[in-house]
Amino acid sequence: MGKVIAEISMSLDGVVAGPGTNTEHRLGRDGDLLHTWMAHGNEVDHDVLAGFFTRTGAFVLGRTTFDMGIDVWGPDGAFERPSFVLTHRAAEPRVQGKTTFTFVTDGPESALAQAKAVAGDLDVVLMSGSAINQCLQLGVVDELRIHLVPLVFGEGVRLFGDLAERHLALQRTDVVTTPTMTHLTYEVVR
Repeated sequence: MGKVIAEISMSLDGVVAGPGTNTEHRLGRDGDLLHTWMAHGNEVDHDVLAGFFTRTGAFVLGRTTFDMGIDVWGPDGAFERPSFVLTHRAAEPRVQGKTTFTFVTDGPESALAQAKAVAGDLDVVLMSGSAINQCLQLGVVDELRIHLVPLVFGEGVRLFGDLAERHLALQRTDVVTTPTMTHLTYEVVR
């Protein structure tokens, strides 16, 4: 059985989207700086990114991440795996190339169940702050992968902003460093 993995790029001060997020600037001011390593990183960064897909059978993401990325990901939908979008707005499934986006309105438990069913023995990857926070609150995340960007935003959307009721014990299992990034992997201790 695969794991539930939370995977996200984050600044040193915990920001996953810059300040001033809106429909025009979904990553906020300078939020794109959190993701430049994916396109402009070195060979090691690219290997980390390639590994992102190796054991992934399905994705779960939030509606804002879907809306933000749909034009960026292009006609193939980028993931080439079933993707489940947590949302309050129902919509018919959307197919982009090999990626099918299914909109789930009945909560993260349902999205995870659907993702696990299609992923089989592969992992389910959570890839938005809202999906990650909801699943961390539920206690269902097995592993946390943070791509730590050497920036301090000072303000913006913070990853762990909604975890006031729960503390997490983590055990670092891997660290990969490059001149511009630190890729951290933690097991969530239960």
